[in-house]
Amino acid sequence: MLNIPRNRIKQRLKKIGIILLSLYIMIGTSLYFLQEKLFFFPTVLEENYVYEFNYGFEELNLIASDGAKLNAVHFKVENPKGVILYFHGNAGDLQRWGTIGEYFVEKNYDLLIMDYRTYGKSSGKLSEAVFYSDAQLFYEYLKGDYNESDITLYGRSLGTGIATYVAGKNNPKQLILETPYYSILDVAKHRFPMLPIEKLLQYKFPSYKFIKDVECPITIFHGTDDGIVPYASGRKLFTAASLSKTTFVTIQNGDHNNLIEFDLYHTRINEILL
Repeated sequence: MLNIPRNRIKQRLKKIGIILLSLYIMIGTSLYFLQEKLFFFPTVLEENYVYEFNYGFEELNLIASDGAKLNAVHFKVENPKGVILYFHGNAGDLQRWGTIGEYFVEKNYDLLIMDYRTYGKSSGKLSEAVFYSDAQLFYEYLKGDYNESDITLYGRSLGTGIATYVAGKNNPKQLILETPYYSILDVAKHRFPMLPIEKLLQYKFPSYKFIKDVECPITIFHGTDDGIVPYASGRKLFTAASLSKTTFVTIQNGDHNNLIEFDLYHTRINEILL
């Protein structure tokens, strides 16, 4: 049996402690300064990029109060049942999300999808505040052509917090949330349990606060095998809502990106979008 001097053991433990502390500080620092790169995954489109979809649409560019240009596509059908204002997830651009959104156009709904700042053709600097104000700008735009009672808000993943905020500030027909979170802070704590997330995170997206102000019917879809936004986070958001107006749809074995592959999702969407 080796007999290692105590002072050498202490030196080794000290070195290990310094290494671990350095890693802890490095990870925390990276999260603080690089969080936009960790949370948002935009793809950029050239100004002259031409969208191609299966349904008729209009390309829009709304200008925010600070001069940022916000690009969007507005699908229009004959005699629509209503309009859906769709807030997409944290990756890609309108070419991808417009194609996904055509699922709702097929159900005879007009559909408006915007690209967040730095996504696609949209410009401007990101912040949590402008996510909300830009979303409200598009809601106001729709109110020029539609009654609020005809506007459905739909949020997916990142977009659920934004959709919930807008629903709480207005009077839409309904709010639909796909794979939502209690807050981004809640999701980050799940991923980085050892870090002081409250002090590091600049983006909070406290959906649990916004949902208390929502007066319209709410439908939440969440898969039990979601590896991005934990199912438990969606359930916790449900408990923060007005339970008399909120329906939670559990998709057994569903993950973050495949709920549309399940019959239950189609069944409930068809019931909601009569």
